[in-house]
Amino acid sequence: MQQATGAGEQKPDVPLVALSGASVHFGAVRALDGVSLSISPGECLGLIGHNGAGKSTAVNVINGGLTPTTGRIEYTMPDGSTATGRLAARASGIRSVFQELSLCPNLTVLENLRIPHRDLTGSGWRQRAGTRILQSLDTIFSGHRIKPGMTVGDLTIAERQMVEIASAFADGSDATRLVILDEPTSSLDASIARQLLDHVRAFCAGGGAVIFISHMLNEIFDVATRIDVMKDGKIIASRPAGDFTQKGVIDAMGHVVGDDAQKQSRDRDPERIGEEVLRTPEGLAARKGEIVGLAGLAGHGQAEALARFYFSRSGSTRRVRAPEVAFVAGDRGRDGVLPLWSILRNLSLTHLPRLVRRGLVDGAAEQALGNEWKSRIGIRTASMDNPILSLSGGNQQKALFARALASTAPIVVMDDPMRGVDVGTKREAYDLIRREAAAARTFLWYSTETEEVCQCDRVFVFRNGRISAELSGAEITEENILSASFEMQETGEVPETGENLEAGR
Repeated sequence: MQQATGAGEQKPDVPLVALSGASVHFGAVRALDGVSLSISPGECLGLIGHNGAGKSTAVNVINGGLTPTTGRIEYTMPDGSTATGRLAARASGIRSVFQELSLCPNLTVLENLRIPHRDLTGSGWRQRAGTRILQSLDTIFSGHRIKPGMTVGDLTIAERQMVEIASAFADGSDATRLVILDEPTSSLDASIARQLLDHVRAFCAGGGAVIFISHMLNEIFDVATRIDVMKDGKIIASRPAGDFTQKGVIDAMGHVVGDDAQKQSRDRDPERIGEEVLRTPEGLAARKGEIVGLAGLAGHGQAEALARFYFSRSGSTRRVRAPEVAFVAGDRGRDGVLPLWSILRNLSLTHLPRLVRRGLVDGAAEQALGNEWKSRIGIRTASMDNPILSLSGGNQQKALFARALASTAPIVVMDDPMRGVDVGTKREAYDLIRREAAAARTFLWYSTETEEVCQCDRVFVFRNGRISAELSGAEITEENILSASFEMQETGEVPETGENLEAGR
């Protein structure tokens, strides 16, 4: 049902959307509990909270995807009238980009644009769609290499993220006025993420509005004019961004990491590192107990190098029973989650050979395994028998992370595994990785986040499908990684800083 009242020009201080006392219940679970918020033209609202805090539920109510169980939501239309209902959300100019991308992989970039842009009909719609998406991509991500006729399934995850973002900001018959960005930089490298943040500020300065959800607090403080902190389905703090500090935000969210984990030293321990256990044709190498990072701009061959190594050490029956390598997917929708299975079955998959008794899976042992990792990595669910898709994106990622660590594989390959995981869980995951490395497990860790790469013992920087630098110890710095990302160096040579970065641009 849709209702509209009033008319006339919208005023800058009139909210684009106002949520009043909204609650969403899924059975006994209160995903949203009496939330009230509004966002006006020119605002960028930073929405922060641990996985399962209610952020995704809140924005699904705002964009019309969910109807609140109680409470009210009201939209201000472009002509100044107000309306309620699902259809009003789209007509009011609200667009969403979620962490779980919604593009159809079998369609081209321009064909995907036609799905949300209903005005692309009739003769010549392909040309109009191509022009529209290309213009948006050029505006936000200068230097991209995406063509409107490319099939989405052939794009990297970073390129798919860029297409989805560009589609949301592209104007059609209805102007885009509020864009919801849920972990928009989770698969983008630092340089591309910077382009997006610049565009968000420009869009808001021009009268648009953005709801920005991210576990990267520096990004929130970079673009947000106001920060709302959510916990247990409620907004527990709401202030101008300038009134918060990063420590204040983390304290408001509440810590999810135990004191022992937070006190764990991050110093590298060279004594734990043993003999070399792998070396690939492109020069990637790792030793027993070593945490090896793969860095560089997204799409420069890191994921492909990991995939080649993983497939070279997996696939046979012998390797299923005694796995040599485990895998943590970054693109969980494509490479990780089995959507029809429970959380427990997704987690225990790599552990099944050890759970079999007389040809059958020992259900009690499987439940014990699931409950152990639910506790160790903090998966937020009432039951491990719930469907995997009942979890938030970050909690799905935790389940995949637990799946790898629960296996007996001596080598763990991680393809940007912390996408969408909150800051508290990241700290706990770092601690788990260090403890597993101390127990002689080897990690190959590709990440688009420099902070994570700097947790490693050794780092290989990729550029144009080749290793441009090998860094270790004190050489592992953001400046050296960025320099090697832009300027090709000989493998093993410490990259120059400053001048090479500028030259590479």
